[in-house]
Amino acid sequence: MAEAHQAVAFQFTVTPDGIDLHLCHEALRQVYLSGLHSWKKRFIRFKNGVMTGVYPGSPSGLLVVLVGYVSTTKYAKIDPSLGIFTKLSTHLPISKYVTEEGQRIVGGVLVGTGLWITVTFVMRNILKCLLSWHGWMFSRHGSLSLKTKIWLVLVKLFSGQKPMLYSFQSSLPRLPVPPVKDTVRRYLESARPLMDDEQYKRMEGLAKDFEKNLGPKLQWYLKLKSWWTSNYVSDWWEEYIYLRGRGPIMVNSNYYAMDFLFVIPTSIQAARAGNSIHALMMYRRKLDRAQIKPLMVLNTIPMCSSQYERMFNTSRTPGVEADVLQHVNESKHIAVFHKGRFYKVWMFYDGRLLLPREIEQQIERILMDKSEPQPGEEMLAALTAGDRVPWAKARTQFFSRGKNKQSLDAVEKAAFFVTLDDSEQRFDPDNPVQSLDSYGKSLLHGKCYDRWFDKSFNLIVFKNGTMGLNGEHSWADAPVIGHLWEHVLSSDPVRLGYSEDGHCKGNPHPNLPGPQRLQWDIPEECQTVIDSSLKVAQALADDVDMHIFPFNDFGKGLIKKCKTSPDGFIQLALQLAHFRDKGKFCLTYEASMTRLFREGRTETVRSCTTQTCDFVRAMMNGKATREEKLKLLRTAAEKHQDMYRLAMTGNGIDRHLFCLYLVSKYLGEDSAFLKEVLSEPWRLSTSQTPLQQAELFDLKRHPEYVTSGGGFGPVADDGYGVSYIILGEDFINFHISSKHSSPETDSHRFGNHIKQAMLEILELFQLDNKAKDK
Repeated sequence: MAEAHQAVAFQFTVTPDGIDLHLCHEALRQVYLSGLHSWKKRFIRFKNGVMTGVYPGSPSGLLVVLVGYVSTTKYAKIDPSLGIFTKLSTHLPISKYVTEEGQRIVGGVLVGTGLWITVTFVMRNILKCLLSWHGWMFSRHGSLSLKTKIWLVLVKLFSGQKPMLYSFQSSLPRLPVPPVKDTVRRYLESARPLMDDEQYKRMEGLAKDFEKNLGPKLQWYLKLKSWWTSNYVSDWWEEYIYLRGRGPIMVNSNYYAMDFLFVIPTSIQAARAGNSIHALMMYRRKLDRAQIKPLMVLNTIPMCSSQYERMFNTSRTPGVEADVLQHVNESKHIAVFHKGRFYKVWMFYDGRLLLPREIEQQIERILMDKSEPQPGEEMLAALTAGDRVPWAKARTQFFSRGKNKQSLDAVEKAAFFVTLDDSEQRFDPDNPVQSLDSYGKSLLHGKCYDRWFDKSFNLIVFKNGTMGLNGEHSWADAPVIGHLWEHVLSSDPVRLGYSEDGHCKGNPHPNLPGPQRLQWDIPEECQTVIDSSLKVAQALADDVDMHIFPFNDFGKGLIKKCKTSPDGFIQLALQLAHFRDKGKFCLTYEASMTRLFREGRTETVRSCTTQTCDFVRAMMNGKATREEKLKLLRTAAEKHQDMYRLAMTGNGIDRHLFCLYLVSKYLGEDSAFLKEVLSEPWRLSTSQTPLQQAELFDLKRHPEYVTSGGGFGPVADDGYGVSYIILGEDFINFHISSKHSSPETDSHRFGNHIKQAMLEILELFQLDNKAKDK
């Protein structure tokens, strides 16, 4: 094979005349270029570390301070060292080694640098104090108070110029620990609409007892942790919610992101893979160089960027008791799966990243390969889809040495994983329901053996050119993958583009070594474990009831005319739809971000409130007037917004209760209150997929380039998982999941209830019919 020939850098032969050495100049050239690329990357990381470490100061600012300080002191005839050298000269013979002029320059540099460091330190801490104030979030929507405007100006003033991705990390405040009293009060408030009087009285007693006795003791330890660590929640959340889970991560944890809904830029599978893989690698290059702009609220307030660090070159390694996230700093290849075979594809040649047409060339070679999978190879990835303990034991027993270890390393240390799916998926206008449901299920679990679910993310490219992502959840939350996916989708048809015949632009490379087929030696005993994991995964996948539907009757344009938050409007519709579906209310999870704080991840908004229930009951009551319903709607929507703000500003209740529970376990203390709170199932789990880079998509001029968002599996066996994305002014896409095995749920039925609820709530506002048609 070509790659085997290129791998030989030199050969030597022992002859009677000595050793005859034959060098392969091309191989040595590649070694040189690879080393050059590696050192460039190290230098960039070092430079970025320095730039981030001194931010909001900068080297140019240091130069200005030094020149200004030395010039001013020289003009004013002041000793720039402020007497440092005079004092030192009494103990050291400095004048023998440094002239008087040199002493002035060195002294000026030392004092000027100290002054610059002091100013930078002061600016950083002032910015940290400013970012600790969150009163701006509680301003009325669309209007900012004078206090908030002044605060925004100050934040901009102390934020420095041209920040890089991680520039604000040391300026972000720590996540505060809410008082136990406040958390207990808010919990009881959220539990009241879900309990009858007797249940609530019992829970109130447990809560008050906890607040008075055990709570303060646990709180003390949690406060201590918050002072000692960057974030008192995130490390425990990652470990206990994700890495210690022993069930399958497929469906239960992993999530997916979809392609454009109405258009496929090319139907050539290899070409679509070429552009998208190149776009992903370009994003990684920006990430390595910290050139991605940090996400800013109101274009001013920075959000934490720590989750981006493990986006690439990361894999979740199974363990018997807990998994571990394995991350390598650099990876120059990707792993590709096609028809049961694994390949290692190098992404660099001649010291540069492969161009889209060259990547397409590599993918074409894989697609044309007619070889059969090795014994046990085809279903191998099912190990990542089943229970974690069998996979952990099999990994230790069968993949710790020889060719199996080398091939597994190639997969786990790849930049990311690519599946060339041999099925065809896309939105079919003639069969919208079945086509989208099939597409969503394929991205969520596929055949259960054609995705490497442990990788940070899988790029899936279907036979007809449609594509999507499957993301592993432990290393980061969905908005981070969403940011990456927006970059890929905006780069693919617009910036990179395709030739008239549907191929990537450019020409194939005449001397490019081909992909490397990974070799496995999988014994029958291991194949038995693979078959067992596959059965577990297939049972789980077959039970998923998926329904995806585009809602285009109206969007946020009309909702804003109702002077209501679009997210609050949709959450109320979900509560009304759920009550119609099941005839009862349930504990509801809505994810919100806590990335206003350092290393922040998520917090829960408990969307089912007393105010929401009052509104739903009014909607179900034929005797209630429109004015009464409208008043209750506004009250419920405002309550929802307040809860969302509290969650984002570190005053949510669920992460606090979770950490208090962990401390109680470490101390060996039992709390009936905490145990009962954390055992309550989330029968309605919801999440909005935010469009974070709207400037990348011109939906007015190109409405066809609208993404479908993404979704996840159901959290409870008898509940629903709902994800939605608000696109443009007139479009909302819903993703609903549940389980066929539950007699209480039906995703399609629930979808119909959501449509009905959305239309009924809009009807309350009696907007002009002409406005609806726009």
